[in-house]
Amino acid sequence: MLQKASPKNPLSYIDPQPDSPWQTYLAQVDRVLPYLGDLARWGETLRRPKRALIVDVPIEMDDGTVQHFEGYRVQHNLSRGPGKGGVRYHPQVTLEEVMALAAWMTVKNAAVGLPFGGAKGGIRVEPSRLSRKELERLTRRYTSEIGIIIGPQQDIPAPDVNTNAQIMAWMMDTYSMNIGGTATGVVTGKPVQLGGSLGRVKATGRGVFVTGREAARRIQLPLEGARLAVQGFGNVGSIAAELFADAGAKLVAVQDHTGALQAEQGLDVAALQAHVQQHGGVAGFKGGQAIAADDFWSVPCDILIPAALEGQVTEARARMTTAKLVLEGANGPTLPGADDILAERGVLVVPDVICNAGGVTVSYFEWVQDFSSFFWSEDEINARLDKILGGAFLHIWDTADRLKITLRTAAFVVACERVLEARAERGLYP
Repeated sequence: MLQKASPKNPLSYIDPQPDSPWQTYLAQVDRVLPYLGDLARWGETLRRPKRALIVDVPIEMDDGTVQHFEGYRVQHNLSRGPGKGGVRYHPQVTLEEVMALAAWMTVKNAAVGLPFGGAKGGIRVEPSRLSRKELERLTRRYTSEIGIIIGPQQDIPAPDVNTNAQIMAWMMDTYSMNIGGTATGVVTGKPVQLGGSLGRVKATGRGVFVTGREAARRIQLPLEGARLAVQGFGNVGSIAAELFADAGAKLVAVQDHTGALQAEQGLDVAALQAHVQQHGGVAGFKGGQAIAADDFWSVPCDILIPAALEGQVTEARARMTTAKLVLEGANGPTLPGADDILAERGVLVVPDVICNAGGVTVSYFEWVQDFSSFFWSEDEINARLDKILGGAFLHIWDTADRLKITLRTAAFVVACERVLEARAERGLYP
């Protein structure tokens, strides 16, 4: 069952609560250390972010007042390459959350074999309350504040919760103006005409589908007629639902911040996407029956995709779900205790660090294309994505089989070996 994360040399600048994102990450690290052999000597590296920057982001509002917002950029580990990770705008963003997200990016990039370290950023703000011009001023000021640690060879931000291609365009432009030359490679997830990559918008959802399809095949779960429940119907959840529906699955339940819906016969994914685009959430969609938020977790389903925020699959919800397969579209959605319950019940969990790695993989493609000024077709992008994720999933599956451990721990074994080998080979400077 759940082991408490190691209290060894705790960080002085945060006080993580039992089910907090950072505590969840530490518990995952504790589980992997016994499998790392001599590399465990470097294990403390995994528990300590290399760099954490907290910035004040003051902007002038449209009404002439000045408001201040907290901003963060954390670089967890840069042993294998420049930092890579998204920027989220959310009223509940904290330093601790960003630290955990950066750490998971370290693991994710290494698990997939991308030449990046892990980083993450965020601003503590409710973006829906800002005008477009206020959002632009916020983004540009934040970019200027963190500009001392980002760059195409240092740390490359990307979209995350409540950020998009437009935010990345403003970030790229601001950084470029500050250095006196256009630097398209400073961010990924940009508009295509500014050096963005085809296939990037759908990449994370596509990765959930690709790894989910392979996992379903291995547990002999046919996608044709499979019942799908998706929590979070933004970029990741909606695209994953669309691809699974195209493969013959039916979306029987969906939940987001506005409400939850159920439809035994299946929801029309395209119509639901259009509704969400127009109304900002699933609430009010006429093609399904509204249900209580907690009832979402007990809707009979075969595949569950938590694609919202971290910490959503609790122990109670792990006992409630009827899913045979859980695909983590979000980062850190499953608490360690819930992981144990799902494993005991024989539910296969494809962990976030491989399941939702499609986004960072195509971000890597975008970064490479920006440096070469040579761009690939969307078919080439998707083929390369499928090949990289398929190979990474196979290696993690084989590791889990060999060591008789869960896919999550196996993904951490693969990733942490790569990170700590790089740390050991580089040595300590000075």
